[in-house]
Amino acid sequence: MIAIIVDDEKHVREAIKLLVPWEEFGVTRILEAQDGLDAADLITEHKPQLIFTDMMMPLRSGTELLDWLQLHYPEGKTIVISGHDDFEFVRHTVKSGGIDYILKPIDAQQLYKAVDKAVMAWKREEAERLLQTERNIERNQFKPVYWEKMLSGLTAEPSGYEACSLTLQQEFGLGTGVSTCRVAILSLDTMSLVLRRKFDKNTDLLYFSLTNIANEVLKEGGRAGIAYRYWNSDNEVLILLYDRLGAAEELLHKIQQSLLVVLQSTLDIGLSLHQEFPKGLPAAYEEARRSLRARNLLSRTKAIHVYSPQGAPTHKLLTFSAYAESIQLAVRSGSADQIRRVVGEWIAAVRELPSIDVEQLELWRHEYNAFKNRWLSELLGEPAPQSASGERSPFIVPLDEQGALSLDQWEQQLAADLIELSRQLLTQQHQDSNVIFEISKYIQSHYHQDITLQEIASHFFLSREYISRKFKQEFGVNLSDYVSGIRIDKAKLLLLNPHLRVSQVAEMVGYEDEKYFSKVFKKMVGSSPNEYRKVNPS
Repeated sequence: MIAIIVDDEKHVREAIKLLVPWEEFGVTRILEAQDGLDAADLITEHKPQLIFTDMMMPLRSGTELLDWLQLHYPEGKTIVISGHDDFEFVRHTVKSGGIDYILKPIDAQQLYKAVDKAVMAWKREEAERLLQTERNIERNQFKPVYWEKMLSGLTAEPSGYEACSLTLQQEFGLGTGVSTCRVAILSLDTMSLVLRRKFDKNTDLLYFSLTNIANEVLKEGGRAGIAYRYWNSDNEVLILLYDRLGAAEELLHKIQQSLLVVLQSTLDIGLSLHQEFPKGLPAAYEEARRSLRARNLLSRTKAIHVYSPQGAPTHKLLTFSAYAESIQLAVRSGSADQIRRVVGEWIAAVRELPSIDVEQLELWRHEYNAFKNRWLSELLGEPAPQSASGERSPFIVPLDEQGALSLDQWEQQLAADLIELSRQLLTQQHQDSNVIFEISKYIQSHYHQDITLQEIASHFFLSREYISRKFKQEFGVNLSDYVSGIRIDKAKLLLLNPHLRVSQVAEMVGYEDEKYFSKVFKKMVGSSPNEYRKVNPS
């Protein structure tokens, strides 16, 4: 803290300096002034928290200094130390917010209490000021988010407009006099690599920059609209236009140019037709969105795409299914070169298209994932695992430096994905074969026990259905027949021993019931155990 002592008598200033335990109150610097005029200059420059002043001084008196403090620096805590027991001086001190009025000669205890009171008052008010500053900062930080969420809500559901029309009028001039609007969408899904790198780890800063740049353009010559982050989407900034609608495309071109100057890159923008405000906001948003979905993703130039009710011109439909069979055969072959060749054939067909829009990409994505899941089901003999979205893997289409669809990168990505799929399938088939042979070994070691399919499934942490299906594929018989075959083969050897009764043999190979053992033996061998013994003596 800083204190200033204002008195035209040096010995009074020295006395105050000696009587106050400054360190105890956290005062690290003490200023001095001989009159109120010099004091005002020092107070303006250093902003001391504690001010000690006399009342009768040349140039500017104590009463004049108190008046000046109340106008220019009311935060300072003032203690008057005077040799005049004058009611008007005391009243003026109180009226000016002074902490105390102490008479000379100075009483040390009275001075200590006054300083303590002044310091406590300063700290309390400073804490309140800091709290208010923090609240103001938070309010300024949350204010844009508040408006973004309000405007996002109105865009999706305009029925809440009446409740906020007054605040929208005060903040943006968007009042009840507005009857028509247009909506534009700044699309972030085809950003250039420049923007992606610049804002790679700070998406919030990207939205902040885009909305600020757009709003600066929209405010030129009177506000024509509002740019805001659309919270109902992961990659859109919306512009609500409600003035100078006929010049909407010109405004949007200015925004694109400003983005280019500030960020060294710009964005595609979709623009709706005129719609009723606020009722037509959802329709306007949908028109702007459709205009972007219809744009040619092969284009490297970012443009203004105005919605057309007729839609984009149609081209010959190219489906992934026409190439699915050859791709599946390549995947089953396990040959990376063969996979690259058939993927190259698919991409070559894609290159023949004059344009590719978002809907075409989504169709290919759904086809690709559907075929991929079917291949897995057929090749593994079981349903392919599904993600939460219902598709096994995302169909991510890579972009070039300008944010246009890169068919070269897509070809490499698709080939790599299918090569990995082929590797996984071969690995899985090999693992399936290994685990079935492990089960076979287990049965051969435990055939004499009461072995069941459930017990084997639990032991190997596999489903009963999976074991049954894979066992039949590998050995050509079901599991129960396989177990019975091993038991009967062991029984044949044991029956060659004349010292073992048939009941003992049955028990030794896992049959508690001799009659059931004999029935199974005869079914599989063609003769009963006793008949087998007679034909095959030891």
